[in-house]
Amino acid sequence: MLDRDLANLYGVATKALNQAVRRNRDRFPADFMFQLTWAELETLQLRSQIVTLEKGKHIKYLPLVFTEHGVAMLSSVLRSSKAVQVNIEIMRTFARLRTILASHKDLAAKMVQLENKYDAQFKIVFDTIRQLMAPPATPKPGIGFKK
Repeated sequence: MLDRDLANLYGVATKALNQAVRRNRDRFPADFMFQLTWAELETLQLRSQIVTLEKGKHIKYLPLVFTEHGVAMLSSVLRSSKAVQVNIEIMRTFARLRTILASHKDLAAKMVQLENKYDAQFKIVFDTIRQLMAPPATPKPGIGFKK
């Protein structure tokens, strides 16, 4: 999640959130948080929201991006009661996303089992369902931290 989105959720200024993170830099290793590059920022099409003039002229720092673990660590840096409640909801959302992704894999495995069992009788049905489950033809470009 972007620093400005988290700051908005926590009800603090982005500058205040980033300042708290900088003061506790040892709590945010590279797999918890990273800073976008200019190319990644342009890919996200945030320029129009930030200001579309010259690079760096109107924003002093590139946005920070927090992974799930980084968001969890923010709760120890931002100590307000609202920060704790928002953090709980964000963690629940990440858990729901993992559940959805896992169920998609389970569904794909069940489809293969059914297809093997009913072979030619339902080939058209299975082909159509497989097309609906397939990821989009043009994947969105990835950003940020890559292992």
